[in-house]
Amino acid sequence: MAATAYSVALLGGARLPAAPRSAALLPRRSACQLRLQVADAPRLSLLRVKAASEDTSASGDELIEELKAKWDAVEDKPTVLLYGGGAIVALWLTSVVVGAINAVPLLPKIMELVGLGYTGWFVYRYLLFKESRKELASDIETLKKKITGTE
Repeated sequence: MAATAYSVALLGGARLPAAPRSAALLPRRSACQLRLQVADAPRLSLLRVKAASEDTSASGDELIEELKAKWDAVEDKPTVLLYGGGAIVALWLTSVVVGAINAVPLLPKIMELVGLGYTGWFVYRYLLFKESRKELASDIETLKKKITGTE
């Protein structure tokens, strides 16, 4: 009964089909619990979300046009295709290696243990103390500067 009141409030009046219940498996609820849940039902009806009535096909066409313009602006298209293909091959190869490691009986659990150990070490080394957090932040900033070439 309480689940029905909740579903009615959530669905805005639409009732869900009743599922068969076994009295031996479900605990009995008191009337007090039922009143509290039914009293909360109108408040839950305020949480309805309505879909916007925008036409998404126009934004899809705009997206395609924007992608075409960006692709036309690329000067070295073979290099971009080579990097993209290399990324896809690397992802596939990584997936194959992880699948092979996962097939070995004890290796996945050992790898989990190694990951847990490394996580514990990282937290102790860089996150536990204020000085080490500052050191980590400065290391990250140095790495950002090296990547962007501003160093």
